[in-house]
Amino acid sequence: MTALAALIRRDIRIALRVGGGALIGVLFFLSVVVLMPFAVGPDLALLARLGPAILWLGALLASLLTLDRLFMADHEDGSLDLIVMSRTPLELACAAKALAHWLAAGLPLIIATPVLGLLLNLDAAPTSAVALTLLAGTPALTFTGMIGAALAVTLRRGGLLLAVLVLPLSIPVLIFGVAASQAAITEPLSFGAPFSILCALSLVSLVVGPFAAAASLRHGLD
Repeated sequence: MTALAALIRRDIRIALRVGGGALIGVLFFLSVVVLMPFAVGPDLALLARLGPAILWLGALLASLLTLDRLFMADHEDGSLDLIVMSRTPLELACAAKALAHWLAAGLPLIIATPVLGLLLNLDAAPTSAVALTLLAGTPALTFTGMIGAALAVTLRRGGLLLAVLVLPLSIPVLIFGVAASQAAITEPLSFGAPFSILCALSLVSLVVGPFAAAASLRHGLD
């Protein structure tokens, strides 16, 4: 547990440095939300109706933008070989790295959501619903994206492969995240069903992601 805690602290410190990836994701999320009102136009009702989908799409793309650094930096400096050969099970090490990535890159997106919701003409209740669904769904984006990051880390043009692999896996999370957000705004009684599925997707990815990523790393580094 001490080794896993040290790995989490190390990855968070690296991510929070300039160029570490966490700030890039937040700035990209901000850029997407700021540009959307210019694309949609001055129709505030339409903007409020599309607000949850815009926030979810921005969070998805921002999460994808920073996934390539999950294993790539460790592979480049040799730290990944030490992690693979250490006594700590590789599955737990992958889970720790994914948790650190979510804390550094995913959690700031959730914190920024209430502020960015004001730019999309969203009231406090819809913005809170979107933030809650992001809190439940962004771990699924991280843990499923970890599988693609592990597959792409030892391949050329891995960044392009990462997008191709992760986007199809992220579509169910996007669908149920937006559905839960819209249900909380229009039909509060139907919020529970899509939100429960969203939580289930995060739990499944939490279980499957570390094992799949560890198997990919072992195969790719052999």
